[in-house]
Amino acid sequence: MTEPPQNHRTAHRITHRHIEVFRAVMTAGSATGAADLLHSSQPTVSRELARLESLLGYALFERVQGRLRPNARALALWDEVQRSWQGLERVVDRAVALGRSGAVQLSVLCLPALAHALLPGAAARLMQAHPGARLSVTPQESPLLEEWMSAQRFDLGLCEQTTAPPGTRAEVLLTLDEVAVLPAHHALAGQPVLQLADFAGEFFVSLSADDPYRRLIDARFAEAGVERTLRVETHSAAAVCAMVEQGLGIAIVNPVTALAAASDQLVLRPLAFSIPFSVTALLPLYRPPLPEVAPMLEALRAEAAAIAQRLAQQDE
Repeated sequence: MTEPPQNHRTAHRITHRHIEVFRAVMTAGSATGAADLLHSSQPTVSRELARLESLLGYALFERVQGRLRPNARALALWDEVQRSWQGLERVVDRAVALGRSGAVQLSVLCLPALAHALLPGAAARLMQAHPGARLSVTPQESPLLEEWMSAQRFDLGLCEQTTAPPGTRAEVLLTLDEVAVLPAHHALAGQPVLQLADFAGEFFVSLSADDPYRRLIDARFAEAGVERTLRVETHSAAAVCAMVEQGLGIAIVNPVTALAAASDQLVLRPLAFSIPFSVTALLPLYRPPLPEVAPMLEALRAEAAAIAQRLAQQDE
């Protein structure tokens, strides 16, 4: 049987206590000071430090007038020890914090568009009803969003698809139609409802080519034989609205983002044709639910209902 190399055997004989002694000596500058930090004795610290140097096969300190002066190897090792110790301290701090009330964060994974609209209003409702609640929001696009929810990495997810990815259950919060967004001064802004033919020849700000809603929108215009002038495209519905507000064209986006972006310079109008848009809550089946999940869902339902009501009032 081949014997393990010497450095492998040495590594297994160096203990956490040896590193603890080294750290205390580096911090205090002497064996006596290190003994005070460790609630030990100076001879014990000196013996354990000498044992560490013996196991390593090289000295770490120069003895100068009763003090221990670290050499280059000790300073290099000190950098690594500090990094590792800080990681351990974070773990300990987290473990202690978990025992305190309100220390646990509800982790929400959502599409970037829903981090700009819907989720902020729902979060405000949650905090008003539960002031001690804490929230962590991570924006992510599909399909990574669905993959991460299937992996049980988050307490709650918000997406646009209505089917549940593996390992999750789905609750549809909102189903509405996409809407048109226009600069307030645009000629079509005076029409209460826009037809497909109204977009003919208009400068159009579009979602990116791989967006599923972009494909649906393009298919509707292709079926009707209506040609638009595609001027700008971007992956974000919020960015689409910002481009439209600057007069770069008109667009079709989801009603949640459109409502959040509406201003004196940007108006939204319903469409005479339907492009359905849904918001769905995803809940992991195998991740233990936090108590905050139920009130967060309640807040999301209430915010979704409020958005639907505001959109209905826009149509009147």
